[in-house]
Amino acid sequence: MNSSQANSIALFPLNMVLFPSGALPLRIFETRYVDMVRRCMRESQSFGVALIREGNEVGPAETFDVGTLAKIVDFHQLSDGLLGLSCIGEQRFRILSRSRQADGLNLAEVAWVAPEPAVAVPARHARLSELLKSVLPQLGEVYTGIEMRLEDAAWVGHRLTEILPIPLIDKQKCLELDDPIQRLDTLSPLT
Repeated sequence: MNSSQANSIALFPLNMVLFPSGALPLRIFETRYVDMVRRCMRESQSFGVALIREGNEVGPAETFDVGTLAKIVDFHQLSDGLLGLSCIGEQRFRILSRSRQADGLNLAEVAWVAPEPAVAVPARHARLSELLKSVLPQLGEVYTGIEMRLEDAAWVGHRLTEILPIPLIDKQKCLELDDPIQRLDTLSPLT
């Protein structure tokens, strides 16, 4: 995806921060989002996830400007009759403008944020990779089947930010960082 090209995407405001390669299980019950999922599946499209700055998930909600594209990888009907989705985070984006459809679905014109450079985890942060290696398998099915890239500083930083019990605003700040080493430097004192 070209980082200078603007694209229109459906936007799903959530009280969580999705990172590239991160798992996102969702329960869909609102008609506008069921319709969005149908359209995404039919047209092989992804949708944007952005942290809510003000408001709530059932709307209306104002989001932060940086979010992550979510690709639907599986869906199923849950025992309560709702639609269950398994999604994976893809590329980060910056919202340029927002609009809302008549049914309340949020749309955004976005510019893609360039993928972070592939950088090895520095020796001073090797313990963070080891921490993930031992903790992720204990966190249940959300992390089952995700390829562990424990030598990749961006991947390690993204997974740590997902699992650490830190405020959402701090997770958002980590998402917005473009330097994977700076993210590890930020997270290291918290582990």
